[in-house]
Amino acid sequence: MGDEGDEVVTYRVQATAARNAPPFFCQNAARPPQRAPLLPQLDIRHLGVTYATKNGTVQALADVNLGIAEGDFVVAIGASGCGKTTLLNCIAGFLPATEGTIELDGKPVSAPGADRGVVFQKHALMPWLNVVDNVEFGLRMRGVDATTRRRVAVDKLKLLGLEDFAERAIYELSGGMQQRVGIARALASDPELMLMDEPLGALDALTRESIQELILNVWHTTGKMMFFITHSVEEALFLATHLVVMTPRPGRISHEYRLDFGRRFIAGGDARAVKSAPDFIRVREEVLAVIQQRERTTAAAVGA
Repeated sequence: MGDEGDEVVTYRVQATAARNAPPFFCQNAARPPQRAPLLPQLDIRHLGVTYATKNGTVQALADVNLGIAEGDFVVAIGASGCGKTTLLNCIAGFLPATEGTIELDGKPVSAPGADRGVVFQKHALMPWLNVVDNVEFGLRMRGVDATTRRRVAVDKLKLLGLEDFAERAIYELSGGMQQRVGIARALASDPELMLMDEPLGALDALTRESIQELILNVWHTTGKMMFFITHSVEEALFLATHLVVMTPRPGRISHEYRLDFGRRFIAGGDARAVKSAPDFIRVREEVLAVIQQRERTTAAAVGA
């Protein structure tokens, strides 16, 4: 992990009978205010997923343990094929687990539900509906009356800075604006947990940074639990209060970091100052080294 003398503080976590802890717990030096421990509202224990293929079985996830509490912004990162999207699909209820359990508020997750909002890699908006009709679509499917669903949809569009585009067609919007509509649609059902599967991956660099800032402001304003997937280490560090690094297949959580870079942005409003801070750069390089070492180890094992 960090070199001796680094400001990055590293702790070794002892495994407990209740949960197999990952081997390291790391926290950047500027620590967030301490709070009383919260029981996880989302509780994942010993999760495993195995696929059957024509060439045999593939183990996508193995013994994944993770808790997400109120106010957490959890980001999962790792090499391609490490099972990040598989984990998100299990939390969303799209994919059944082969082993282990997922509980939200003490209830097993076995199917999709309005308590989880999903934002996909592609916006998945309906082109025949305008912006506000897309945002209120889920409410309409649940039988919410027209007045209430329009009020909720307009409120979410305002939160995302899109109130002036409510009547526009989807094709009239830029890619970044379309993703903002997708976020508004997920928020409209007032879920406890927002699930985001690389929602910014197709955006240009400047738009991506502006949407990162917007997502942090939405998280801060709404207080939602967040689970976010990305391949960008910088994006992961900027957004996460809790970063998990996953191993190549089978996907396991190998490292966890408690971070406060996003809260620094909320407090100060200067994203570039946060991302150029010495401790941000040190943790970024540490996480990159962890991921790259795992990739080299996996490549060597495959080639052996």
